[in-house]
Amino acid sequence: MPNIILQTDSYKASHWKQYPPKTTKVFSFFESRGGKYPYNVFFGLQYYLLKYLQGQVVTREKINEAQSFFEDHFGRPDLFNRDGWDHIVTRHRGYLPVVIKAVPEGTSVPTGNVLMTIENTDPAVPWLTNYLETLLSQVWYPTTVATQSRAMKENILTYLERTGTPEQIGFKLHDFGYRGSTSEESAGLGGCAHLVNFLGSDTLAGIVLAKQYYQENMAGFSIPAAEHSTITSWGKEHEVDAFRNMLDQYPTGLVAVVSDSYDIFHACSNLWGKDLRDRVLARDGVVVVRPDSGEPCDTVQKVLYRLGEAFGYMKNAKGYLVLDPHVRVIQGDGIDPEMQDKVYDRITHGGMAWSADNLGFGSGGGLLQKVNRDTCKFAFKCSSIEVNGVWRDVIKTPVTDPGKTSKAGRLILLNEGGQFRTGVEGDGLNRLETVFCNGTVTKVHQFHEVRERSNA
Repeated sequence: MPNIILQTDSYKASHWKQYPPKTTKVFSFFESRGGKYPYNVFFGLQYYLLKYLQGQVVTREKINEAQSFFEDHFGRPDLFNRDGWDHIVTRHRGYLPVVIKAVPEGTSVPTGNVLMTIENTDPAVPWLTNYLETLLSQVWYPTTVATQSRAMKENILTYLERTGTPEQIGFKLHDFGYRGSTSEESAGLGGCAHLVNFLGSDTLAGIVLAKQYYQENMAGFSIPAAEHSTITSWGKEHEVDAFRNMLDQYPTGLVAVVSDSYDIFHACSNLWGKDLRDRVLARDGVVVVRPDSGEPCDTVQKVLYRLGEAFGYMKNAKGYLVLDPHVRVIQGDGIDPEMQDKVYDRITHGGMAWSADNLGFGSGGGLLQKVNRDTCKFAFKCSSIEVNGVWRDVIKTPVTDPGKTSKAGRLILLNEGGQFRTGVEGDGLNRLETVFCNGTVTKVHQFHEVRERSNA
């Protein structure tokens, strides 16, 4: 089991001595100060609460371990707050005496607004509030992925609405990011965050996390698909036999076949378009051709053209070309929000304007890894403390960077006429709900509820 006392930045072990005398409460908040997107889809806090904070997380054994660790780490015995941690065990049986309030997960909130607040409930441990900053701040990652995934969804929808069928949106962005994730935990959190907005994923860690921590039996779906090893193992001269085997093994339904092992254009025009054409057209299902190399815009456009020549196409009611329904394309290489938009822009314009219905995307590193805490400029700051029984505002106003000016007061989130706004206690009804109190998770969101909020 992890030791909550060691799940923090080193220097926080010394902070218990640094607050003003007679400080009894510390109130802090979490927000996005701006960044790439104008809103944030808050997600992932429930995982951290259930996995790391709930229950008897402080014990004498963990205190002993932490004390020995910090004495070696700092080379001095006076920094570790032994009495404070012992108090949590003696008074609270090892349950953390804090209250955490947060916006319901899946809610889209404009940047610059409070998303979560935390304060200690026992005046003997005011230092505990910001001791938990390090762990709680990591919710930036699933929130950023959920936000980016939703932005990609909105972009895809604009093309589907203009050129095709918006009802297809659920499976238009598939998560290919498992192998490129930095850890099993990041794959789970990021993969689950993507599923807030879409239904397609090969990142099993995210689907499992949704089941374990959000009570969702099956959050994501996939289809049989080839990889290069299963195609190239047949040899270049027998690539068509590898393709034929895919049709033999999966005679119905969706099946995806990577087709760029040697020459994607030859594969489209000749192997799929001539040798296997009749098999594909007679099949009860869809063959999804996957290019996996080259410049995405050029490659996808050429692939669509060759498949259109081979299998035929029609013009839909919106005036865009749609391939024969037995054939579609998925581009899974090099896709991030910017490239996704470029590819769709390319294929929906020009002499042969293709509907977005023809093309789905897979995204790996561009979905789960090309983000950091500054993508949405997340920050966790103290905004109010109670000293000698009196609450007073706390704020930072750095002259060198006004963008890092923090908020002051005991903050709440208001919803006025459908618009979120940060206020302070007394301004109105707080839309942040209590999700954790004194060691117990008090509110559990089911995954379908999170999805409903994100899609609202």
